[in-house]
Amino acid sequence: MTLLTAAASAPPPKVEVSVTGLRSTKGQLLVCLTTNPKAFPNCSKDKSSVRMAVKAADAGDFVVHAPATGTYAIAVVHDENSNNKMDLAIFLPKEGFGFSRNPTITVGPPSFKSASFAVAGDMRQSIKMKYML
Repeated sequence: MTLLTAAASAPPPKVEVSVTGLRSTKGQLLVCLTTNPKAFPNCSKDKSSVRMAVKAADAGDFVVHAPATGTYAIAVVHDENSNNKMDLAIFLPKEGFGFSRNPTITVGPPSFKSASFAVAGDMRQSIKMKYML
């Protein structure tokens, strides 16, 4: 019984995130942590996702609290004009983006599988931002 009590009171796992390659410290980073492959990279379709905004100036290191252990993927958008969305110019992102595990980007966003990682306890992810325009 003590093991169950200890497990139930254990804090949720933390994912420390460090972001590199920002082209400016303007605006904010929109961060999404999800376990749902169908909701990646747009977390608005996943009610249980963790979504947060981080000032771009503070994006070097921040923490995302995972709700529980599991397989997650992170998507990050550098929302330079702070309008809470990714701005596009004829289907190309005008703002920067990045994903956990830094998968190769060809056409469109990466798959959940290529960006996913297991969270069993506190861990770290380094995300390199990419800009198309």
